[in-house]
Amino acid sequence: MKTSKILYTSILATSLFLSGCSASFLDVEPMTDVLENNFYKTIDDVEMALIGCYDGYQRTSSNGNLSFTVASEILSDNCFGGTGHTDGRGYQVLDRFDKAQSPSDNNLFDGTWTDYYAGIFRCNTLLTKMEETDFGDQQSIQLRIEGETRFLRAIMYFDLVRLFGRVPLLTSPTSDNVPQVEPKETYQLIVEDLKFAADNIPADAYPKSNAANNDGRVTPHAAKALLARVYLFYTGYYGVDDLPVSKAEVVAGLEEIVASNEFALLVDFKSLWPAASYVPVPGDNTLDRSGYAGKGNLEVVFAKKFNNTQNYNGNIDGNRWLVMLGLRNTNFSPYGQGWGACTVNPRLVNAFSDNDARKVASIIDIEGEGIAGFDINDQREYTGYANKKYTPTSLPDGSSNTGGDNDFQISQDQDYFVIRYADVLLMAAELGSSQAQNYFNLVRQRAYGSSFVALPVNQTNILQERRLEFAFEGIRYWDLLRQGVERAAATIAQTQNVLSGSAPDQVIINEQQVISTKGLMQIPNNQITLSNGVLTQNDGWN
Repeated sequence: MKTSKILYTSILATSLFLSGCSASFLDVEPMTDVLENNFYKTIDDVEMALIGCYDGYQRTSSNGNLSFTVASEILSDNCFGGTGHTDGRGYQVLDRFDKAQSPSDNNLFDGTWTDYYAGIFRCNTLLTKMEETDFGDQQSIQLRIEGETRFLRAIMYFDLVRLFGRVPLLTSPTSDNVPQVEPKETYQLIVEDLKFAADNIPADAYPKSNAANNDGRVTPHAAKALLARVYLFYTGYYGVDDLPVSKAEVVAGLEEIVASNEFALLVDFKSLWPAASYVPVPGDNTLDRSGYAGKGNLEVVFAKKFNNTQNYNGNIDGNRWLVMLGLRNTNFSPYGQGWGACTVNPRLVNAFSDNDARKVASIIDIEGEGIAGFDINDQREYTGYANKKYTPTSLPDGSSNTGGDNDFQISQDQDYFVIRYADVLLMAAELGSSQAQNYFNLVRQRAYGSSFVALPVNQTNILQERRLEFAFEGIRYWDLLRQGVERAAATIAQTQNVLSGSAPDQVIINEQQVISTKGLMQIPNNQITLSNGVLTQNDGWN
């Protein structure tokens, strides 16, 4: 079988993107002729194709499929599946690591899988075809473009290999039916790609001082920070240190980010998040946004970019997963309505000290904030809490804050901060930087202000701090898993009283269910079928 769904979708997505870039492409048939004969000839061509690679990465969130970030929160001990009381139970399959919650939901990640491989296909196509491009004496441009492309391929593979473990490893735009490889092979490619990006993207290619134009572009700083995240997860989860990068190299890269002086912790934690910093102004039906630091602020090392121009006619640029996390069918300015997924675990709420500024900036306390009109009859797994970092916003009259007649379901424009400077500091501390205590203190001092009391820097304290600092940012689950599957399972397992449709209910997560899956997700059944059995299912999901 030569043309599986993931590969066909990838080819189609690439062709559609390029056909939309210029009117001259619209009348050319077939589209493969455009790709092979009329493109990738000039530097402008490959710059355009590079934007297509960024677009491919964006579409892993903007296509409306199950996002990596949402899945990561459901899988962790931060959140439960939630959603509507009468909705399907797909999110409960994730939350419990148990397909018995909804046996027919055996393709939860099908769209996710195809979105990621479509993005990877774009990157592989550019990396292959740019060998034919005439760069003249502009070799530095060639290396920069290759570095950005390889970073984007690396980050997409990193998401896939964490979710599924063994995945097909494609390094060229092939339509072959490729079997899964051992994770080590995928991680080796990821590390090689990130090292290339760090070494070949000029430090001044996208200066932070011009974030208005550069935000979202890959920098050597982003590559070094992601390399550290990869190193920590791989060496923790697999228990071996055999990647083509040393711990010393990783720490040195983090120290270079600090020494660049391009980044800083914002003074006020809540200024990172729109819903935490916007203040309703009922008199003129607006939001006072003066407390929001904005996109591309000094703390953002790398972001996935979105805007509010998405529509149902192929313009796909909005943050589609944001609406999943909004208050169920409730507008209460500045909070906007959504579908009630990822109800917040009271354990996380209780883990915060009341003196920690991150608590009120991260969590919506539905009763404590006097949110009127919230109908628990339509909410599954109601706990009284919702996430505040990534949630839609609304104007005082209850209308969506997406601009004009934009549909709130598809036009959310809040960027996803993939890597913040706080993460750079905490990763450097965990990996043994000589400045570990200072870096650890900096993060905690912002959180506690005048109530700050120093704690010794050690892995236990760092991991606890990471839980509080990065709640709802798609990081906690992987921090748990890299401590070992058994420890992660013991932490995630619980019985928690909740309300579903206003009636008493329980979330019961069994430790052995987590262990049986090794923390990995179900390979989409469609992909196994389309591969003619070449792909095999992960343990615990058969």
